[in-house]
Amino acid sequence: MHYHGRAQFQHGETSATGILITNLGTPDAPTKEALRPYLKEFLEDPRVVEPPPARWLWKLILNGIILNTRPAKSAEAYASIWDSEGPGAPLLNITQRQLEGIKKSVEPHFQGRVEFALAMRYGNPSIASALRELHEKGCQRIVVLPLYPQYAAATTASTFDAVSAELQTWRWIPELRFINHYHRHPGYIKALANSIREHQAEHGKPQLLVMSYHGVPQRYLDNGDPYHCECHVTSRLVAEELGLSKDEYKVTFQSLFGKEEWIKPYTDATLKSLPSQGIKDIQVICPGFSADCLETIEEIDEENREYFEEAGGEKFSYIKCLNDRADHTEMLAELILQHTQGWYERDQFDPQQDSAERDRVKENATAMGCPF
Repeated sequence: MHYHGRAQFQHGETSATGILITNLGTPDAPTKEALRPYLKEFLEDPRVVEPPPARWLWKLILNGIILNTRPAKSAEAYASIWDSEGPGAPLLNITQRQLEGIKKSVEPHFQGRVEFALAMRYGNPSIASALRELHEKGCQRIVVLPLYPQYAAATTASTFDAVSAELQTWRWIPELRFINHYHRHPGYIKALANSIREHQAEHGKPQLLVMSYHGVPQRYLDNGDPYHCECHVTSRLVAEELGLSKDEYKVTFQSLFGKEEWIKPYTDATLKSLPSQGIKDIQVICPGFSADCLETIEEIDEENREYFEEAGGEKFSYIKCLNDRADHTEMLAELILQHTQGWYERDQFDPQQDSAERDRVKENATAMGCPF
C-alpha cells in the first residue's frame, strides 16, 4: 500500500482549514459516450443500488442491459438542459457559484487561513482530487458539506464513503468534520419560504403547493434510512413558516428507477390525478435539491408539467431551487462556521504572523533531526 504524503511540508508553516462542498455529479458532456462511464460509476455504488444477495446478477443487468440502453436516452435529456445555467452542466455551474457565495460569506468571519474546493460524488471534479487539492494547500483540518439537506444513505453516506476511501490512502490524516444534514436549519427553512413568497408575489398563490423530493426504495426506509422522515420535517416547517394548512401543500417523491416499490406518493402519479380532484392550479418546489439539475429542470418543469396539463391541469409553475440565492449561501456559510468552532482557537500562535516563533519551531525541528 502506497500512502499519499505531502513532501514539501515545513515545520512552522501555518496550517489551513479546508472547506469542501460536494454534490451528486454530472457527466462531462451531454453525449452517450460521456454518460456511460458516469452512469456506471453511479449505478455501481452499492449505496445507490443496494444489490441483491447475488451481486453478480445486478452487475449482469447493469453491464448487459442498462449501460447499453440508458446512456443514449439520458444524453438526450442532458442535452436539453446543458446550457440553461451557462456553458456546461447546470449542476456544476450552480455549485461553482454557490461556492463563491459561501467563500464571500465565510472569509470575513474566519480566523486563520481557509481554503475552498468543490467536488462531485460522481464525475468531475472528483472527491479524491478535491481533497488532494486541499491537502497540497496545507489543510490539516477539513469540513465536508454535502449539499443534501436531508440525510440519505444513497447520497450523504455515499459521500462519506468516498471521502473515507481517499483519506485511507493518506499518510497524515487531517481532522475531519462531516455535516450530514441540515433539513431543519432555520436559515434553510427561511430561504425556502422566501423563495416561495417571491414566486407567489409574481405568479399568485396556487390551489396546492407540491413539495417534490427525490425518491428512494421503500425497503431503504424499512431498513432504517431517515430520509423520508426528514423530508416531511422540512415540509412541515416550511408550511408553518408560510402559514399553510395541511390541505394547502402535499409532499411527493420523484425520479423512480426500477420495478420495486419506492416511497410514496409518487410525484408523476399525483400530478396526473390532481385535475380530476378539482385541483388545476399548482406550484411545485423541490426542497431536497440544493441546485437545479436534470431532475428539476427536465423531469419536473418539462415532463411532469406535461403530465399535469395533459390530465386537465390549467396552471403549473415551477419554483426554482435555492441555487446561489444570497440567503441560501449565507445559511450554508453559517453552517460551516458553526462546524469549525474551536479549531483555530486551539492554536497558540499564528506562525505566518510571528516570524520569530516560526524560526524557533524550525530550529527545534532541525535539532531533533527532522529533515523538514
